[in-house]
Amino acid sequence: MLVRQPAVAGLFYPADEAALRLQVQELLASARQKEPAGEPPRAMILPHAGYPYSGAAAARGYALLRHHPPGPDRVHRVALLGPSHFVPFDGLALPESEAVATPLGIVPVDPALRAAAAELPQVFVNDTAHEREHSLEVHLPFLQTVFDRLSVLPLAVGRTTPEQCGEVIERLWHSDGGAETLVVVSSDLSHFHDDATARRLDGETTRFIEALDLERIDHQRACGADPVKGLLWAVRRRGLTARTVALCNSADAGGDPGRVVGYGSYVFH
Repeated sequence: MLVRQPAVAGLFYPADEAALRLQVQELLASARQKEPAGEPPRAMILPHAGYPYSGAAAARGYALLRHHPPGPDRVHRVALLGPSHFVPFDGLALPESEAVATPLGIVPVDPALRAAAAELPQVFVNDTAHEREHSLEVHLPFLQTVFDRLSVLPLAVGRTTPEQCGEVIERLWHSDGGAETLVVVSSDLSHFHDDATARRLDGETTRFIEALDLERIDHQRACGADPVKGLLWAVRRRGLTARTVALCNSADAGGDPGRVVGYGSYVFH
């Protein structure tokens, strides 16, 4: 089995298995105290910075999955879409690998989801896009912790239209043979404004996401604007509703208030 090894362990989250497991468990435990039980989400938008900065916000979304413990025979599939920060291209890129790894272990790339996505012309294999990409990898330890059994489809998203990206999401939802496929879109919000400006911009972006107003989202508001807009296109067609579960920025975690990055967590039911 060709396995993609972790590229950002030690930079965005601990490289030591025990330390990573403890940090994720603590983040989830804290988040569970703030989130009431309810129907599990069909999709989420969650941030992808280092765990000391955005881990608590991401955990607010993942904690909702812990309210619905998986049965022993149920296979959970997660389609994970995040922006390509380092490699420019058009479309959506699959990895060559058959599995991905973190210090918590190996996760198979779901063959059914891969086959379904690969049927679309905007999806192709580009392993280079995955080599250094943190926007996907940082979510894996959370997923490994909240699911007993897990397979994923990592998709690095380049330049796409909402329709192109949304078509992929719809195809994945329709291809799972009745199983629940969770879609996780990875994106931070505004970058490198002062704290007051960032809170104003991120508050506006949050209102746009809650209203499924994809036309108002751009790369100045969200580094993952392309997959965010694709998801909003798809959930608008499906009739889902959005709810904000966390909104903060790096200054809340002790970062420079003159140069902050925004983090929002949103769930769709």
